[in-house]
Amino acid sequence: MTTLLCRRAGTGDDIVRISIKIPDSLWKEARRVAFRDGVTVRELVEQGLRQVLQQRNRPARFKLRNASFKGKGLSAYGKKSGWERLRT
Repeated sequence: MTTLLCRRAGTGDDIVRISIKIPDSLWKEARRVAFRDGVTVRELVEQGLRQVLQQRNRPARFKLRNASFKGKGLSAYGKKSGWERLRT
């Protein structure tokens, strides 16, 4: 396990010191991606945290309720009429 440390800086609540334990494999992957993208691991963690929080704060996706009914398909009138007649 690897521990990430962020130190408090500034006079306000700009940055807070935290300690996070993560698996070594995740730490190595984060360092590799941060190096590839030209950012620090701290910036990478901040981006990821912001993205997760943004996704979780989105309103729930609209889900259409099941409005089907028990029936036997088109009525005899509907079967004879054709699609153009049904649409109007």
